[in-house]
Amino acid sequence: MSDPLTQPIIDAKIPVGRSVADAFQWVQDTFATAFDGIEASLRTVVGLLSDALLGPHPFIIIAVFAGLTWVLQRRLAPILIVMACALFALNQGYWVLTMQTLTLVLGSCVVCMGVGVPLGIFAAHHPRFYRALTPVLDLMQTLPTFVYLIPVLVLFGLGMVPGLVATVIFAMPAAIRLTELGIRSTPKALSEAATAFGATTAQRILKVELPYAFPQIMTGLNQTIMLSLSMVVIAGLVGAPGLGVPVVRALNTVNASLGFEAGAVIVAVAIMLDRMLRVERTR
Repeated sequence: MSDPLTQPIIDAKIPVGRSVADAFQWVQDTFATAFDGIEASLRTVVGLLSDALLGPHPFIIIAVFAGLTWVLQRRLAPILIVMACALFALNQGYWVLTMQTLTLVLGSCVVCMGVGVPLGIFAAHHPRFYRALTPVLDLMQTLPTFVYLIPVLVLFGLGMVPGLVATVIFAMPAAIRLTELGIRSTPKALSEAATAFGATTAQRILKVELPYAFPQIMTGLNQTIMLSLSMVVIAGLVGAPGLGVPVVRALNTVNASLGFEAGAVIVAVAIMLDRMLRVERTR
């Protein structure tokens, strides 16, 4: 039975869903060719990255991971952990799926950091812009993934590309927020000293603020990687190859063994990337 007090409010329902649906339909009809071009370009880039990871022998890729860890860490323990995690993925028979997941993670991280770091720097120097951007970042992180996955599927179809786009939307706020925090935390005395010695704005950012904010930016990269890994199952639901596929299959068939195997490999990949890229730098 309707409530006479609340019924007028219900009758005056704001058409949020219909408005968004109409907007995406207009975007799809107007920019279909542009989105097809973007999808084709992303598919080509992702394919090249996937071929680069799957082409060489697994031991060569593991050696590259170990060498990169040595360059970044200069310690033996992280190298052993990275190698152990990579060998675990190979031992479980998930090497190809692991490399496909790394393709998704690396691709999303390149986009997130390539867009997020400049936006974070700009936001740190323009507080009003950051205040206006904050609700958008909150929406990107709190809106359920399946909600914006629907229009992404409509615009890009099934496969790796919609998974990549959804991952970027979910993970980018971390890169923006932590870059803004690092740049904003730079002591004013350092910036004023650089300006007093004749540094331009670009020189001050490159030689003072970015080095000081480097730990925060690397933390943003680390968080972006972890958030991207948390999206592999969602990406598997929209047809993206990788470790999300066996998890989805295990969920559909109630196969605990398969689910825990794939989940353990995802955890191993997370540990491997965390130890590889955890760059600590004293200020």
